[in-house]
Amino acid sequence: MPELPEVETVMRGLKPALEGRLIAKVETRRAGLRFPFPKDFAARLEGKRISQLSRRAKYIVGAIEGGGNLLIHLGMTGRFTIVPASGSARNLGEFYFETGGEGTGIHDHVVFTLEDGSRVVYTDPRRFGVMDVFDGEHKLLKAIGVEPLGNELHAGYLAARFKGKAAPLKTVLLDQKIVAGLGNIYVCEALFRTRLSPIRKARTLKAGDLRLDALVRNIRDILGEAIAAGGSTLQDFAATDGQSGSFQQRFAVYGREGEPCLSCGAALKRLLQAGRSTFYCKTCQR
Repeated sequence: MPELPEVETVMRGLKPALEGRLIAKVETRRAGLRFPFPKDFAARLEGKRISQLSRRAKYIVGAIEGGGNLLIHLGMTGRFTIVPASGSARNLGEFYFETGGEGTGIHDHVVFTLEDGSRVVYTDPRRFGVMDVFDGEHKLLKAIGVEPLGNELHAGYLAARFKGKAAPLKTVLLDQKIVAGLGNIYVCEALFRTRLSPIRKARTLKAGDLRLDALVRNIRDILGEAIAAGGSTLQDFAATDGQSGSFQQRFAVYGREGEPCLSCGAALKRLLQAGRSTFYCKTCQR
């Protein structure tokens, strides 16, 4: 599933194609994705412009001209393709190179046709994505925590949220109600860079502990580096220019079970936490 850097990459690629452009027609090729499309989905968007696109956690949010918002989640296999009125198509965040993407494939489920005849096609083979229109605050965004790249994430905030929690540090960091958008890959990498064990109890990191400052700094640095690299390619992910994300080439621990630690040379370990694989160095991380 794409994490924050991949979603940010797709959102930035959609901006020039969709932001400020009049949507002439919206086609939904099925009743829904993970959830049914609202009955007024097309009507809320046709004849309107998306005045601004932004990212919230792992969601893309588009402000609809005149009121309301468009919500997008890529799920596991969602991708966008830009099909100009003339010229070759351009993929935005392609996770699986399968048929479709130009509006005629069996997995092309939503097609936005713009006033100039160009199309923005959403393709999703597994249909785990989400697309909705809403007013006010969407239920999927309501309980989401602070953005890891924003000023609300700081050592004091983490100390307060970790207080009294006996759960493992990695599990708590993956809680979207605490930090929005953090995913498995980048939490593993941030904990290694901070030399903190993923199985350490969160409550052991208290206010004034300088490791909390380092953890915040490393989370931001790693996410920033991943965005600059166009994300990480694990399942044929491609950025806005069709090139694969390259941050996976810099993984220090993720996916490297049994390989030597880049710091001490010990074999890296893998364990399951809340159903997800955790990769770490038992020697370096305490």
